[in-house]
Amino acid sequence: MPNSSKSPEGQEAGEADVERFREGLGPFVVAADETRMAMVFTNARVPENPIIYANDAFLELTGWDRKEVLGKSFNSLMARGASPEALQEIETAVGGHSEIVPEICYRREDGSQFWASISISPVKDKSGSIVQHFASFIDHTAHKDEQTNCAMLIDELNHRVKNTLATVQSIVKQSTRTATDPKVIRESIESRIFALSRSHDILARENWKGAGLHDLIDAALEPFAVTDDRMERFTVEGDNIRLVPKAALALSIAFNELATNAFKYGAFSNDSGTVAITWGIAPSTAENRLILHWREQGGPPVTHPSRTGFGTQMIERGLAHELGGSVDIDYRPSGLVCTIDVPAPRVAPND
Repeated sequence: MPNSSKSPEGQEAGEADVERFREGLGPFVVAADETRMAMVFTNARVPENPIIYANDAFLELTGWDRKEVLGKSFNSLMARGASPEALQEIETAVGGHSEIVPEICYRREDGSQFWASISISPVKDKSGSIVQHFASFIDHTAHKDEQTNCAMLIDELNHRVKNTLATVQSIVKQSTRTATDPKVIRESIESRIFALSRSHDILARENWKGAGLHDLIDAALEPFAVTDDRMERFTVEGDNIRLVPKAALALSIAFNELATNAFKYGAFSNDSGTVAITWGIAPSTAENRLILHWREQGGPPVTHPSRTGFGTQMIERGLAHELGGSVDIDYRPSGLVCTIDVPAPRVAPND
């Protein structure tokens, strides 16, 4: 880190160089003072190329005071945060032997960072000797930030795609394992992939920041024609708690499986059955829990299945694996009751 202090003699010499520079290039200096591009000039006749001019745009970009900049070695000033490779590129450009425009990550006086490309041009006298260097800076910080954000988004997208493909793979594998009729297999796969797609749509509308629990339930029941004439048979009680994407996807799949079962075999397979969904946050010393109940009544008498179906496996394994939760499915004669216990989201209801 360069020393910001100079001797009075060095400061006076630097100020004298600036005055001579201004006298020699008066109109150009006035124009450089007015431009928004950061610029400096260095004295090439002196070792280490001390800075003899810096416009206001450069001072604003770097956070330096003009008195701290004048007389400073150009390389020592640029060294704050620059990589050895970037410094070598600057050195080569200063010598007039490179067409490369160095791009460096530089630290301002206050310690914050910015990215800038530096274009360095030699200024020669009539004899062809380099007497000065003109350096202009283009701030690429916003562009670099966008690149970083894009890279993060691509990584996140790759992660989501892999998870989605793994879920689809599981759906296809289990559907073909538990059924032999091609029509049944096709319907099984399509319904579950459509459920996954609907949950993705909800999250996409929210820029993948999360989704409300009410919204997930509405999307899960929409394909089953739960419209106004059936709303009295379906009740929901609980705050529209916002869930992180991972929890939203896992619960969407669970709701789809429960709704599918209810319409095929349970409360919605006749004209009198009802479904009630309730949930709440249960305080815990370890971590609060979201407890959700799906209760069916009035449908055909329920008996415990002879084997665990794919839908039940999707609910139990999905919530346990993805969320560290647990599922209890109680096949009561009066109607199926499913209790889902997962870690509570760390966001406020209706946020």
